[in-house]
Amino acid sequence: MTLVHDDGTAVLTTSDPRDGSPIASYPVATADDVRRAVESARDAAAWWAAQGFDGRRRVLLAFKGAVARDAKSLAATIARETGKPEGDALLEVMLTLGHLDWAAKNAERVLKRRKVKAGLVNYNQHATLGYEPHGVVGVIGPWNYPFYTPMGSISYALAAGNAVVFKPSELTPGTAVWVADKWREACDRPVLQVVTGDRGTGADLVRAGVDKVAFTGSTASAKKVMAACAETLTPLVAECGGKDALIVAADADLDAAADFIAFGAMGNAGQTCVGVERVYVEQAVRDALVDRVVERAGRIVVGGDAPTYGPMTLAAQSDVVAAHVDDALSRGGRVAFGGPGSIDGRTVSPIVLVDVPEDSDAVQRETFGPTVVINAVADLDEAIARANATDYGLGAAVFTTDAKKGERLAARLRAGVVTINSVLGFAAVGALPFGGVKGSGFGRIHGADGLREFSVPKSIARQTRTAALNLLTLERSPRDMHLVERMIPMLHGKGR
Repeated sequence: MTLVHDDGTAVLTTSDPRDGSPIASYPVATADDVRRAVESARDAAAWWAAQGFDGRRRVLLAFKGAVARDAKSLAATIARETGKPEGDALLEVMLTLGHLDWAAKNAERVLKRRKVKAGLVNYNQHATLGYEPHGVVGVIGPWNYPFYTPMGSISYALAAGNAVVFKPSELTPGTAVWVADKWREACDRPVLQVVTGDRGTGADLVRAGVDKVAFTGSTASAKKVMAACAETLTPLVAECGGKDALIVAADADLDAAADFIAFGAMGNAGQTCVGVERVYVEQAVRDALVDRVVERAGRIVVGGDAPTYGPMTLAAQSDVVAAHVDDALSRGGRVAFGGPGSIDGRTVSPIVLVDVPEDSDAVQRETFGPTVVINAVADLDEAIARANATDYGLGAAVFTTDAKKGERLAARLRAGVVTINSVLGFAAVGALPFGGVKGSGFGRIHGADGLREFSVPKSIARQTRTAALNLLTLERSPRDMHLVERMIPMLHGKGR
């Protein structure tokens, strides 16, 4: 909640989703505050870039160590702001530190200047390619994974030599402030800064002169950010929503599939952009799979001292879940487990829906709650067609005991990442880039592509000797042009 005091200053107060108790208050940064942060980051960016790969690696690993030594404190902060169990928050910390480690240790290998082949005709050119930092990167983060997700941009942007100004979600500013405090233990320069506030603060950051923006949020919000970036041609990497599909072949291990469906759909109360929202299963094993998923959903605990997952972090998300369930049932879908009565304020118990029409909101739009739709298909071709028939393309999964079949199906899925016989398996693999297609966004974080995402390629060609053919002149000789005429078919005429 944001309050404006009599003197015009605004304060953002966070609350615990589990009981509504207030947590802390944070200033809502003004446009001037944001501009000053970016200006100081500009000076820090020059210093940071000058440290080189070795210098940055030392600082980043020291930062990693500072976070790791106090990981339980960070997990407690995440849990209180999001409502998720502390065990889930601690897992988030571990996964995030793995990516920070990978970025710090691999930046030089990926980005350092290297020689590239100039080609036979250009034998007198020494060609090299290197990657330079943009300067200042503005990062706008989400609330569902307030450490893991924004750090997917922050870690790689820092390792590539950029300074970062991070605007966290208004629901989870405490996590970001905790991280900024730890950064100051490792580095006394404002290379990583946090500005707290509301959506207006995020808009101010986009327009504050940053050299690149990394945004995570809804597709609708990404379009607004993109429009603002267009005003100054500021490049953008956007990771948006998903409506991820999971395909189960008739030969799949149904117990393993059911375990992963329950985890992917219900974990973190379903508040995972790359979680499981739709399942397409071959008709022959449909009932057996539904029975297994229902059995696992029945073991989930949503109350008490040790819940499987927490409440909806964003209170309004319960209304979205309710609307999607009601729409599915009104169109002829059926409940296999739970139902409208599973929604009790911010607490949403598991909901498993079957036979839901493909044009319903529960199939076409991101629900972002602990629900899953399981629909039968005649064959795997139909499964692929349905899986690809939404505006989203973030992640997908395939379950089959036939490795070659799994690879073929994965190749046909229109998604940025596909897992075979698991879900979210890619999340801990530092070398794998992550991002979406279609309405799920563009650009990549993580891996070598993530490092390059926050870098500018710079090519250098150095002439080492006089060319045999003097073509780069306004006074080309007839002899040289005659040789050009003969060389073109010799070099390229065979078409191979």
